[in-house]
Amino acid sequence: MAATPADDAALVERYLEHVRVGKRLAARTVELYSLDLRKLQANASQAGVGLLQVQPAHVRRWVAQMNAAGRSGRGIALILSGWRGFYAWLGREALIPANPVVDVRAPRAPRPLPKALSVDDSVALADYHDEDGHPRDEARDAAIVELLYGCGLRVGELVGLDLQATAAAAGWVDLDAGEAQVLGKGAKRRSVPVGRKALAALRAWIDVRGVAQDPALFLNARGRRLSAQAVWRLLRRRSLQAGLATPVHPHMLRHSFASHVLQSSGDLRAVQELLGHASIATTQVYTRLDFQHLAKAYDAAHPRARRKP
Repeated sequence: MAATPADDAALVERYLEHVRVGKRLAARTVELYSLDLRKLQANASQAGVGLLQVQPAHVRRWVAQMNAAGRSGRGIALILSGWRGFYAWLGREALIPANPVVDVRAPRAPRPLPKALSVDDSVALADYHDEDGHPRDEARDAAIVELLYGCGLRVGELVGLDLQATAAAAGWVDLDAGEAQVLGKGAKRRSVPVGRKALAALRAWIDVRGVAQDPALFLNARGRRLSAQAVWRLLRRRSLQAGLATPVHPHMLRHSFASHVLQSSGDLRAVQELLGHASIATTQVYTRLDFQHLAKAYDAAHPRARRKP
């Protein structure tokens, strides 16, 4: 005997009571489960099957329909999670032989592009000077911006730098050689070239840094190693003071470094080495940024790209 809509509705209510009372889930969570299961009921009814007769092929078709309708991969994954839990419960109740959702996955969400500054904004931030700022803080902050943008360092690599090379140092800058030795992810060391502007900013900072017990290159007002959180705060403040439209964070300067080097050189392997990526696949995201740059240039310059008024 085929299941009726009333039978399906009764199953859903039993399950919602189970998660509400047995699992003691929050009211909002139960409400979301209810919405997802109503959608499941509607899909099953449209396909002419009861909830107990749903097969993996049905679920895959509904996933494809949700994806075509513009629902995000994350949203589909949350719905599938709710359906998967419902069918797992039906299996424990011995009402179905197998969970039709168990092997169905949501479409992979596109990886968001990293946010990078334009060349003009990057240079404006690096060139900014706060006339009212404390000279010591101004020298330190300028050197930080130059190293982050000029070398593509992670903020953890930056704050881990010591003033001098020692056996205990996680990283340091060799001013004479024009190189930064950093300790990256996975405790992997790499050498990064330091440009002329960054070297000049570092020398200016070291001249006013003063003597401190802490070996760190960058110090806070108490003479202790500067924290990553402090770098986030000073960059945010400095970018707004420099007139940039969006607050800047350390990784944004790393992204800007990578995309600008790639735009100029086209050498993806070199960018991989400079960033310290273990896999070239991680670095390839910057080719998408580079393509966006080329597409904008095309739209602005090519006669066939410009629309007639």
